[in-house]
Amino acid sequence: MDEQFGQAFWDERYASRDKLWSGKPNPHLVSQAESLTPGSALDVGSGEGADAIWLAERGWRVTGVDISQVALERAAEHAATFGAEVAGRISWLHEDILGWDPGAERYDLVSAQYMHLPKPARTDLFSRLARSVAVGGTLLIAAHHPSDLETTVPRPPMPERFYTADEIVAEVLNHGNHGEWQIVASAAEPRPATDPAGHTVTVHDTVIAARRLGRWRAAATDQD
Repeated sequence: MDEQFGQAFWDERYASRDKLWSGKPNPHLVSQAESLTPGSALDVGSGEGADAIWLAERGWRVTGVDISQVALERAAEHAATFGAEVAGRISWLHEDILGWDPGAERYDLVSAQYMHLPKPARTDLFSRLARSVAVGGTLLIAAHHPSDLETTVPRPPMPERFYTADEIVAEVLNHGNHGEWQIVASAAEPRPATDPAGHTVTVHDTVIAARRLGRWRAAATDQD
C-alpha cells in the first residue's frame, strides 16, 4: 500500500503544524446528524477530534479512530478543554483503518469524512463500516467529488481516488451482505472554495447518508 496511508506519514504531517484542520465539525456531519437521536457513534479518521467533540457535546458516546498517534493525542487535549463530561463520552482508538474491523452492528452512527482511497481499499473499508452500523443506525460518507478535478482548487491528480454517491451506493449498499438500506441523501453538494489565486470557485462534495433498515437476508428457497 502507498506509504501515504502509513502512520509515519500522518504523524509527520500532524507534527509539522500546530493545527492541521479548522477545528470545526464537518458541515455534512452537522446537517445529517443534528436531527438524530444520540447513541453510539464511530468517527473514522477522527484527526484532531472536531467531529467527535461535536457529537459528544450533543450526548453521543463516540469512538474516534485514527492511524496517527499525534492526531489522537491532540484530539484528546482538545476534548479536555470542553470539560470532563464531554471528554468522558469519547474513546480514542489508535488503529489503521485499512485493516481494522469495527465489528458488526455496533454503532448508531458511522461517519467517514474525506476518505480518498483506491477503489479496492475504499470498497473494503466502506463495506466493513456498513456492517458495523446497527439496525436503525446511519452510515454517513462525505468526500471530494470527481468534478473538483476540473476546477482550479488543488486536488491530488489521482482520479481513481474520487467517487460519486451513486458509485458507493452501487459498490457497497446495494452489493453483498451489508443489510437493507434507506438512502437518505445521495448527492453532489455544492459549496464555495478559494483557489490559490484567490478566486472563489464552486466545488462539490459527494454525500451519502443511509439508514440501515434491517439485516441482510438470503433469498428464500423452496424446500423439497
